[in-house]
Amino acid sequence: MLALTVGLGFIAAGLPVRGSLLAGAAVGGVGLLFAAAAAGVAQIMPSARSANGTAAALVGVAYLMRGAGDALGTPDQSMLRVVPGWPSLFSPIGWGQRIRPYTDTDLSPLLVLTGSALVLAAVAVTLRKGRDLGDSYLHARDNGPERAGPGIRSVMGLAWRLQRGTLVGWCFTAAVLGLVAGALGPVIRDALVGNPSIAELISRLVPVKANMIDLFTTAMLGLGGVMAAAAGIQAVLRLRVEEVEGRAELLLSVPTPRIRWLTGTLAVAALSTAAIPVITGAVAATVLAVSQAGGSSPDIVVAASLAHVPAALVFPALTALVFAFTPRLSSPVGWAALGVALVLAQFGELLGLPAWLRDLSPFRHSSAMPVETFNLQGALLMSGMALIVAALAGRAIYRRDLTVP
Repeated sequence: MLALTVGLGFIAAGLPVRGSLLAGAAVGGVGLLFAAAAAGVAQIMPSARSANGTAAALVGVAYLMRGAGDALGTPDQSMLRVVPGWPSLFSPIGWGQRIRPYTDTDLSPLLVLTGSALVLAAVAVTLRKGRDLGDSYLHARDNGPERAGPGIRSVMGLAWRLQRGTLVGWCFTAAVLGLVAGALGPVIRDALVGNPSIAELISRLVPVKANMIDLFTTAMLGLGGVMAAAAGIQAVLRLRVEEVEGRAELLLSVPTPRIRWLTGTLAVAALSTAAIPVITGAVAATVLAVSQAGGSSPDIVVAASLAHVPAALVFPALTALVFAFTPRLSSPVGWAALGVALVLAQFGELLGLPAWLRDLSPFRHSSAMPVETFNLQGALLMSGMALIVAALAGRAIYRRDLTVP
């Protein structure tokens, strides 16, 4: 359905029919491959949460590999086409963009995507036949009183125990993003020195007067801010899992106030939201400093990563508010809010949307440091909004009963 919608949308925009259908097929091929990969991961991992996290990590790695391949690619003389570098060969997204539906169409990448999807699907079916219902190839560690540390006696400690594995995964992804951001700095520097036309093209596309290394770093740190918001949403949605699977009822049957149950998870979500940009900025700053690629100083890069935290905090707070009122809608509303905010911030101006509508996205109020100066008013506004929404969620959590699917 997504592939068909993309193809028909391009046709409706007046683009050639054949190229539009191939563009939709490219999107569909990438989606099918990841669906097959997720089916295999679901047989291996011991829980839905670990399977979702692993599959999402695969998408993130593929995105980064595609980006690295484009950065290492070779542009032609017209500066309208780039032959991707070798990293994109390890990314399904990279294979999808190699189809080039509107220029020199190449169907072989589409065959690679569909063939790989079929192979992975066959592997997933084989793995499914080899395990018992409810079992997995990787087994979760048995837990019990003998494994419980003293920190788990508090609601905050329990929230940390439930989230620490997910947080480690997000932090690892953030470190990889920072590593890519820092490692590509010398590549960008050398490309600008060896081909002044690239610098001229970028200066036409980006009207801001800034160092090209800083422009690239700003873009990567902005991606880290989006990851931080996603990590915060996922942390809050753990409350819904605990409620659906009956553990919340057991927990709240003892003298545990609901507000402590909610705020413990919100505290871990806030920690996750803050940790990811810091790790991204710290790793990027370290690699840039070691490689001597140029750009802003390490302390400025780390500060630039922190500038995205206030806007990212709005999303877990909003997810908690929806959970407090209508828990069944917490997951779709939380992820939809992130997607809409990202579209408004990144494509709102391109789509000609009014300024007031674009300003509804929290990301619009993040400071694009080090290219821009720090927007103190925007940071205070987003921080205050996150606190108010979280407080409303804490008040509303008392007004409903526990629910089941």
